[in-house]
Amino acid sequence: MRITHVVRGDDHLTNTPRQIPIFEALGFTVPRFGHLPMILGSDKTRLSKRHGATSIMAYKDMGYLPDAMVNYLVRLGWSHGDQELFSRQELIEKFSWDHVQKSAAVFNPDKLLWLNAEYIKTSPPHQVARALMPLLEQAGLQKEVEDVSEEWLAQLVVLVKERAKTLVDMVEWVRPYFGESVSFDSEAAKKFLTPTIAPLLQKLLARFEAFPSFSKPAWEESFKKLVEDEGVKMGAVAQPVRVALTGRTASPGLFEVMEVLGRERTLFRLRQGIERASTG
Repeated sequence: MRITHVVRGDDHLTNTPRQIPIFEALGFTVPRFGHLPMILGSDKTRLSKRHGATSIMAYKDMGYLPDAMVNYLVRLGWSHGDQELFSRQELIEKFSWDHVQKSAAVFNPDKLLWLNAEYIKTSPPHQVARALMPLLEQAGLQKEVEDVSEEWLAQLVVLVKERAKTLVDMVEWVRPYFGESVSFDSEAAKKFLTPTIAPLLQKLLARFEAFPSFSKPAWEESFKKLVEDEGVKMGAVAQPVRVALTGRTASPGLFEVMEVLGRERTLFRLRQGIERASTG
């Protein structure tokens, strides 16, 4: 097989004196052997299932990106200055045995989670969208995924990527944007979609309906003008609108949300929110 190097855990160190004579007896060139310290859990004992998932596929199901796992595992016991994030090409170019540490590395789930969040932020949105699709389907959104384009899903990834640390997180952040109608969080609706706010939302809807298509600058200016004309604070209108559009009190920027929803769904959900507010 022309294997030149054998690199493995130091638990195989005792195998080496028995394996070298086998190579020699068969007339093969003896490869160079390297034995690395085992990865330890946070309690400094050998990493096992009690420390968390130990299967790579388990981390896929938990919403970790492949490049984040590769980056983390290579950095677990190897360093290149203070650099933390590496592309695969950088790892190939910069890796050297000189910087592999001799002491055992400790697996840190929090560090892996941070690294994964960074990869979600910096990876191409289409790449993240493709990785997200199977998890959306597992979450019961298969039909919704089939009804949208990859381009739209990538746009949705851009909208929520700063808020998600894993793809499983992202599933929950993107869920409100699928479908025409919205499912309201009961507490959010009770607090913000009240009869007193319904007339303001109706005025906002009328202004938005006057625009034949969505234009972020125009809609934002119209929104601000309504707040000014009515003499209310921005939050007094923005938060009810946020709940009307997403069903929740937390979301990315309001007009970025409208951009992803599009004109018709934005108007439909505003009408739905006004109806909920009118009935208390």
